[in-house]
Amino acid sequence: MVVFRAALPVALAALLSVAAPAQSTPKPAPPSVVSSAAQTAKARRISQIIQTVEVAYQNGMSNYHDGHLAAAKDSFDYAVDQMLTCGLSIKDNPDLTAEFDRIVDAVNTLEMDALKQGNGLAPPSEPTPVDVANAVTFPVDPTIRAEATAQLKTTRSDLPLVINDYVASYINFFSKSKAGHGTIVSSLDRAGRYKDMIERVLKQEGVPQDLIYQAVAESGFRPQVVNRRSGAGGMWQFMPGDDHAPPRSAWYDERFDPVAATRAYAKYMKYLYSQFGDWYLAMAAYDWGAGNVQKAVQRTGFADFWELYKLNNLPAETKNYVPIILAVTIMAKNPKQYGLDDLTPDPPLVEDTVQTTHSVGLALAADLVGATPQELAALNPALLRGATPPDETYNLHLPAGTKVLFEKRIVGIPVDKRRYWRYQTLAENETLEDVAEKYHVSLSSLEEVNDLSSAADVSDVDAVVVPVTPRSASLGASYYRVRRGDTLITIADRFGVSVEQLRAWNHLRGPNIRAGHRLRVAEPAHVERSRSPRRRSSHHTTRRSRTRHSASHKTRKGK
Repeated sequence: MVVFRAALPVALAALLSVAAPAQSTPKPAPPSVVSSAAQTAKARRISQIIQTVEVAYQNGMSNYHDGHLAAAKDSFDYAVDQMLTCGLSIKDNPDLTAEFDRIVDAVNTLEMDALKQGNGLAPPSEPTPVDVANAVTFPVDPTIRAEATAQLKTTRSDLPLVINDYVASYINFFSKSKAGHGTIVSSLDRAGRYKDMIERVLKQEGVPQDLIYQAVAESGFRPQVVNRRSGAGGMWQFMPGDDHAPPRSAWYDERFDPVAATRAYAKYMKYLYSQFGDWYLAMAAYDWGAGNVQKAVQRTGFADFWELYKLNNLPAETKNYVPIILAVTIMAKNPKQYGLDDLTPDPPLVEDTVQTTHSVGLALAADLVGATPQELAALNPALLRGATPPDETYNLHLPAGTKVLFEKRIVGIPVDKRRYWRYQTLAENETLEDVAEKYHVSLSSLEEVNDLSSAADVSDVDAVVVPVTPRSASLGASYYRVRRGDTLITIADRFGVSVEQLRAWNHLRGPNIRAGHRLRVAEPAHVERSRSPRRRSSHHTTRRSRTRHSASHKTRKGK
């Protein structure tokens, strides 16, 4: 926990009310006084920010440990938001920097797979082939070893492949046991989605393309998996903050981006091979660490993986790691022999990419291209907060064939509103009132943004822009079920509202609330309606032909 010194009070009024000499212009306060007052105000502001952030963070931790993962993510996002939008330069203030780094590091390593599963962004966890194989001991089948040895003579690979008892035992396990075979099949099925991309990146970086099978051992080709024990994450299981890992920030963690992580993996393996001159030692170093392998080599005098194995100079997991990769490689390159010729690989990943230099919400991007937020989240697994970063270039992935549509539609939405605002394609007979109610926005704001009036006929309007507020967008729900130990103060802090607002929205007279009570935590929509009921359009078969939206109210006038 970071400890902050309390700011010393300054008698500002007294300092600024010093009498001026007669017949002279009042002297400005000495620079030292102004500076001291400004510093005190700034220190007070920083202290308030950190207090707010700490409350939100602790609420997130409480929710996380209680298993309320979606609520935990909301609280963590709110904590980081308070720092990013505080108006002060984080990097220029040591206290803010320390708090920011501490919270971002903690959140990013808090079982990101669990958080994403709780938010519907990742499939249920399952063990990798290494996890399964490490828990068993399987004998060597002489027949399987002999067959594998014969196959190796005609197996083409850009990695050196060998058959020995260690490799043969894992071929036996993965081909004959239900658990082993099942993990290999599911891994290679998933590989279909990423195979073309991985082989292309490995080729570009000048490393063997058959290193693709190291991903079977690391993650089973799951881009969002996190190791609960170590905190390593992504398809290639980089540790957070590792020098060779792809970049991460409060907005994204590219360990979870398949392309960025594969690029980082290829570069790192190339570096390790340059250090050891041997692909098996490079694999071992990837698992155990280059320094540890180097020390083992120096201790024994053997720069050979199998000698280090025999001399017991490797940890058990690393001893298994290389034989497992070799076993999987041999099996995948001889699929018929090992019952892998009837796989149903996932279709290859095909996508469009656009560069953003400001924050764009995945929900808005999904609206613009006619997809679901879940589809956009799956295409952008590195994004931690449901939006691209606001102050740097970022590659946003879209469904294939939708780039032009995205670029055409997004120009009508103000840059500073693209994180929260939405784009709603109108269904037959759908009215502005329907849209306002759906998104909990006022009808007047919806009309103003789209330059429409209550009396306007929207039968020929294709879509409208919806001015969703940040609070509504971040909460995702208007109600919260009170839990034991909750108070109005803790709930107000959790959802970024005031106690007075909670009381007004819920018609509460006193401070007490009971567990199980359904509490409104977002401002009710004040929907304005026409004095006379709006008639539904009678043009049921008319195809909507135009869209009414713009980036600026001023440019709308006169159109």
